[in-house]
Amino acid sequence: MISLSDAQLAAWISPIFWPFVRVLAVFTSAPIFSARMFPVRARVALAFLVALASQASLPDAPIIGFNDPRAVGVLMQQVVVGLAIGFSVRVVFTAVSLAGEVVGLQMGLNFASFFDPSMGAQSSAVGIFFTQITSLLFVVMNGHLMVLMAVNRSFQTFPIDQNFLQALAQMKLYRLGADLFASALWIAMPMIGMLMFTNLALGIISRVAPQLNIFAIGFPITLIVGLVGIAFTLPMLDQPFITLMGRVIEIFG
Repeated sequence: MISLSDAQLAAWISPIFWPFVRVLAVFTSAPIFSARMFPVRARVALAFLVALASQASLPDAPIIGFNDPRAVGVLMQQVVVGLAIGFSVRVVFTAVSLAGEVVGLQMGLNFASFFDPSMGAQSSAVGIFFTQITSLLFVVMNGHLMVLMAVNRSFQTFPIDQNFLQALAQMKLYRLGADLFASALWIAMPMIGMLMFTNLALGIISRVAPQLNIFAIGFPITLIVGLVGIAFTLPMLDQPFITLMGRVIEIFG
C-alpha cells in the first residue's frame, strides 16, 4: 500500500498552491479578469494554469505545509500582494475614466450620466466612453500579458513567506493616489486647454455682442469643439496607457 506523508504532500502542493492563491487574487480584483461575464470556474482554472506554467521561472520558495504555523501569514501575504496588483491596474483604468469625467465636465455633458457596471457607480457618457476605450487598449496592447509579467516578477520582489505588512510598506500604494489625479489631468490637459480657450472666446463674444444669446450658441460650440478634440487626441491615448502600466510593473518588479 502506498502511503504519503504530510511532508511529501506539502513538497508537491506548496510550490503550486501559493502562486495559485496570488494569481487568483489578481484575477479577482483586476479589470477585465474580474468582469461578471468571466465565469468564476474559468477564472479559477486560468489562475491554476498560470501558476502551473510559471513554475519554471519562479525563484526557489520554502516548503510551507497547511499545518505549518506560518501558513496563515503566507496566505494573507499572497492575497494582499495579489489584490494590490489588481488594485494598481484598476487605478490605471480609473485615471483614464477620471480624465473622461473632467473632459465631460468641460464639455457640459456631465448631465448625461449612466450606470457604469465596471465602476459600480454613475458615470458620464464621456467617462464611460474613455473606460471602454481603455478596455480595448488593455486587450489590444497586451495589457493582460503585462499583468501576468507583474505577477511573475512579484515573486522575486515579494517572495513567499514574507511578512505581508512588510510587503505593504514596500509597495507604497499610497503614492498611487497622487498618480491617479496627476495622470488624469495629464491625459485631459489638451482637451481642457481647448475648451478653456473656447469658453474664453465665447466670453469675449458675449461682451462684444451682448445681443447674441450666448447660452443658446455656447453649448453647441463647446460640444463640437469637445468632440473634435476627442477625435484628435484619442489616437494618442496609447502612450499614457503604456506609461501607467509601466509604473505598475515597476512597483512589483
